[in-house]
Amino acid sequence: MQLTGPQKAVLLLLSLDESVAGPVVAELSPDELRHMNDAVKQMDAVPANTLGDVYRQFVFDARDIVAVPRGGASYLKKLAARVLGDAGSQAVFTDEVPTSIEVLAGADPGALASLLSGEHAQVVAAILSQMEPARAGRVIDGLPEEARADVLSRLAEMTEISSNSLDEVARALASELPGASGESSLAINGVAASAAVVRSLNRETGNALLGDIESLDHGLASEIRKAMYGFEDLKVIDPKSMRELLKMIAGDKLALALKTASEDLRSHLFQSMSRRAADLVREDLEMMGAARLSDVEAAQHEIVEIALRLEAEGAISLGGGENDALV
Repeated sequence: MQLTGPQKAVLLLLSLDESVAGPVVAELSPDELRHMNDAVKQMDAVPANTLGDVYRQFVFDARDIVAVPRGGASYLKKLAARVLGDAGSQAVFTDEVPTSIEVLAGADPGALASLLSGEHAQVVAAILSQMEPARAGRVIDGLPEEARADVLSRLAEMTEISSNSLDEVARALASELPGASGESSLAINGVAASAAVVRSLNRETGNALLGDIESLDHGLASEIRKAMYGFEDLKVIDPKSMRELLKMIAGDKLALALKTASEDLRSHLFQSMSRRAADLVREDLEMMGAARLSDVEAAQHEIVEIALRLEAEGAISLGGGENDALV
C-alpha cells in the first residue's frame, strides 16, 4: 500500500502515546493539521507491516535532519525576553524595527506624559494598557492631577481594543516624540493593569488616586483595591497588624484558607499567634479532608477583604516595605 506523506505522518502520530503525541501536535501549524485531517479521512485500514515500514523510513530520514526547535529565531527571541526583559531583548535583536507602541513604551515617561496630556483619556488608557506597569505608573504620575483618575478608571474598564486603531494612534504619537522621525482585538485585563500601576506609585499618590476614583465609581475602586492585594501578600503584614487581623477571623475559616497557602505565609502567620492557637490551627489543617478549591479561594478572598477594611479604617497596615509600596 502506497501512503502519502501526510498519511505516514498520521499513522506515525496515532501510534504514539498521548503524552508523546501531544507536544508533537502542539508544534504543528494549522495548515499541517488540516492536511493530516484530510489524510486520516482517506485511510480505512492499512496492512499490519505498514507501521514498521513507516518507522524505518522515519529513522532513516531523520539521520540527516538538523532540528531547529520551536520556530528557531522567534523562539530564541522569546527566551531572550524572559531572561533579559523586553528592553534588553530588543537591544540584542537590533535588526528589527520596533513597532510604534514599542517606541512609546520605551520613551522617557516624562516626555510621554507631556505628549499624552493633551490626548483624550481613553487614548491615554489604551497606550498605558500596553506598557510595563512601573513605567505606566511613572507616566500617569506625570499627567495633570485632574486627569489621572479618569485615565485609570478607563484603563480599569477596558476589556479589549482594536489593534488597528491602537497602532494608528501609536504611530501618530510616536512621530511627535522628541527625536522621532486586518481588524483584530487585543485582550486587556484593565483592573489588573490599573492595580499594578497603583502599586508602583508611592502610598500617598496611590491612595489619593484611588480616593478620586472611588468618588466617581465606588465599585470600580473596590475592584482595583482587591486586585492589588492577594492572600499570599499577607506575609508582608507586620506581626502587630497580623494579630489584629486574626482577631476578626474564625479558626475554621483560617484553616480552610491556609489549605493552599505557601509555607512562608503559614510560618509568618503562626509566628504572630500564641503557641496554643497556632497548634489548634495546625490540628485543624491535619484533620481537614479534601476541600473544594472554590471554597478555599472564597475563604481567602473573605480574609483579604477583612484586611482591606481594617486597613481603610486605620486599624492595620498592609504595606511598609523599603519603598513604602502600596498593597
